[in-house]
Amino acid sequence: MPKGKPNKRYTPEFKIKVVETMHREKLSYRETARQFDISNSRVTAWERIYLEEGAEGLYIERRGRKSTGRPPKIKATPHNCQMSKNMI
Repeated sequence: MPKGKPNKRYTPEFKIKVVETMHREKLSYRETARQFDISNSRVTAWERIYLEEGAEGLYIERRGRKSTGRPPKIKATPHNCQMSKNMI
């Protein structure tokens, strides 16, 4: 099991504070992460969301994997099987 903090959840207000502090003080990702004791990747992700969607975007819960966009599988029915045999 990897070491580190367990899945810590941050409030939207904290995320906004982090990004706005980084911009106001012209800090790098690393400096910002060190100042707030979080990882660089979190700062990067929050800034991207902030720039693309605004502060409101940080209020959206984004946990888990994203959808791959695959269409649902078609279940085999006698009608589908018969059509595929006729196509061969």
